[in-house]
Amino acid sequence: MNYAIIFPGQGSQSLGMLSDLADNFPSVKNTFEDASDVLGFDLWQLTQEDQDGLNQTQNTQVAMLAAGYATYQVLEHETGLSPICMAGHSLGEYTALVATGALNFSDGIQLVRQRAELMQSAVPPGVGAMAAILGLDDEAAVKICNDYVGDGVVEAVNFNSNGQVVIAGNKEAVDVTCEAMKIAGAKRAVILPVSVPSHCSLMNNAATVFANVVQAVNFKMGGVDVLHNVDATKANDVADIKAKLVAQLYKPVLWTGTVQAMYTMGVEKLIECGPGKVLAGLTKRIEKSLTANAVLDSESLEVTLKEIK
Repeated sequence: MNYAIIFPGQGSQSLGMLSDLADNFPSVKNTFEDASDVLGFDLWQLTQEDQDGLNQTQNTQVAMLAAGYATYQVLEHETGLSPICMAGHSLGEYTALVATGALNFSDGIQLVRQRAELMQSAVPPGVGAMAAILGLDDEAAVKICNDYVGDGVVEAVNFNSNGQVVIAGNKEAVDVTCEAMKIAGAKRAVILPVSVPSHCSLMNNAATVFANVVQAVNFKMGGVDVLHNVDATKANDVADIKAKLVAQLYKPVLWTGTVQAMYTMGVEKLIECGPGKVLAGLTKRIEKSLTANAVLDSESLEVTLKEIK
């Protein structure tokens, strides 16, 4: 069976995540210990005991990178993996790069921490917002954002599946646009519990600084192709990887296009490694002939192993 490995991003975290896997596979806590050594605090304890701390952007992103990579390592240890490609949603793209060997794990933890801090500082708390728009096609959602004439920014930033778009920008602009989406026929317009309006032009200044940060980090071409969020294609070289990561801060996540590109490459199944099963749940809405598994505990690991061996 031809399959791809995918990694979730911010929003899939939960208190106590990976506790079952950690009880059965010591490598999970070892990965978190390595991350903790880089960060200077106990990341595993935070994910198991501190909900408020876990939901702070600067902690969420490193926790999701460690969790996704730890899950991938368990899967890789249990079977000989040979994915056609990998990808990750937003922050998950960094996990994919670590898993393919393009980015050292410790370097990845440092880079993601700096990324999160830059994003958090780019927009003061309460100024930015994101909202999920359900039941409206992409073109209509984009047009409504473009038609907004008030103060501030509002943009379509995550194209997650057919009929699911996330918008981001200044809070007032997002609120007004949500109402316009509902008038236009959206089934729901849900404000998301995040403080950072990711992937929109409010991140431009953060991206300028982040470009210098990324430039100082060592990357190499990994052993498996990673499809990047900004254009649903693989990078041509290390400079291209870095450019795509910088652009990802202020450009939309083309997840629908990424999954469609995987299908075109011959992928039959997507395997989501990490907490939650958001990406697995989106798969059939994007391409009905694809199947998807989420590996997040021992039971789901066994199911996945039986299907890909």
